[in-house]
Amino acid sequence: MRSLVDPIDHLQLHSLLQLSVAGVRLDITQAVLFMWIGCGVLVTMFLLASRQTAVVPRGMRVVLEVLLLFIREDIVKRTMGIHGIRYFPVIATLFFFILVCNWVGLVPLPRSYTATSNISVTAALALFVFVLVQVEGVRIKGIRGYLRGFIPEGVPSMLLPLMVPIEIISLVARPFSLAIRLFANMLAGHILILVFIGMATTGFWLLKAVPLLGAAVMSLFEIFVGLVQAYIFSMLTAIYLSEAVGES
Repeated sequence: MRSLVDPIDHLQLHSLLQLSVAGVRLDITQAVLFMWIGCGVLVTMFLLASRQTAVVPRGMRVVLEVLLLFIREDIVKRTMGIHGIRYFPVIATLFFFILVCNWVGLVPLPRSYTATSNISVTAALALFVFVLVQVEGVRIKGIRGYLRGFIPEGVPSMLLPLMVPIEIISLVARPFSLAIRLFANMLAGHILILVFIGMATTGFWLLKAVPLLGAAVMSLFEIFVGLVQAYIFSMLTAIYLSEAVGES
């Protein structure tokens, strides 16, 4: 009962399987487990959808095709143009992975955990995006062209010692912004849900309906928040890639 009453205990990581490789701890925690579950859900959905041979799609395939079309047209093409299609697979993968991880944590399972409410997970995703953007920027523009991007057009040379550090700080701040935005939004919503559940399990029986209703409303709202956060992360990834590769 403690895991329901105490939100902090519910959100803490617990080692489900302790592993050590060359002295480095590589424990399997709830975050790892629920990321695996999310990947399994995604693979299952796409495999089932790909097996449909009907001309008119139905069921899960309709949902997936609508989401893929939305990502391609409203995120990739609108942000990066037709040349951005080569980045469609990675942006779509990020969108679906984050979305499923956000939603899997809402399922009332034992030790249920939202992987994206862990800063380590969101930091790893943000670091992947950061490295991808820099690598693509250098690959497309070359070292000189990439470094030239730190010099804003039309800025007098006397202001460059001030502007260049600002541009570098802005670049370095992006992964922190990506990681913290996703982490904070998912963590806050789940804390509220757990607080409501804790109130329902400890409060006077006549008043239990109020916090239970609050938990139900917050759970529905978290479904929407999970979708929005996956969209924002994918959109910002597309924007950063667009700025890095330019018109290429």
